[in-house]
Amino acid sequence: MGAHEIVITADEVPGREDLVTLYDAVGWSRYTTDPEVLEAAVRGSTRVVVARYGEDLLGLARVVSDGATIAYLQDVLVRPELQREGVGRALVHAAMEPFAHCRQKVLLTDDDPAQRAFYESLGWVEVREHGDGRLRAFVQIA
Repeated sequence: MGAHEIVITADEVPGREDLVTLYDAVGWSRYTTDPEVLEAAVRGSTRVVVARYGEDLLGLARVVSDGATIAYLQDVLVRPELQREGVGRALVHAAMEPFAHCRQKVLLTDDDPAQRAFYESLGWVEVREHGDGRLRAFVQIA
C-alpha cells in the first residue's frame, strides 16, 4: 500500500461525508438515507475508533456504554476490499479495550455465517449458547 500504513485511532470522529461513503460501501444504506441522523449517532457514541489509510476512511467501530457495567458494540464496518485482513479485529479490540472491566458486552448482528465466525474468533458467544442456555435477549427495532 505504499508509504502509508493503516492507522487505528480513537482521536477523531469522521465527518458526514466520510461516514456516508463508508456505510454505503458496506451496503448499510438504511443508515445513509438520513446522513444527519447517522452523524448524530456516531457523534453520540461513547467511543468511536477508525481505521485510516492516509485520508481514506477504511473502517469504523463504535461503542455505546455506561462505562461501568455494560458496553454495546454498535457498529463494526470495514470496506469490503479490506475484509479478512485483520482491520475489523483491530477495530473491535481498540473499541472495546476501555470497557474490559464491564460485565456485559453486547452486540446485535445478522445471521451471516462469516459474521458469526468473526465474532466467535474474538470470544463472543451467541446468547442462547451462553452458560446453561437460560439467558435471553430481546429487541425492538422500528
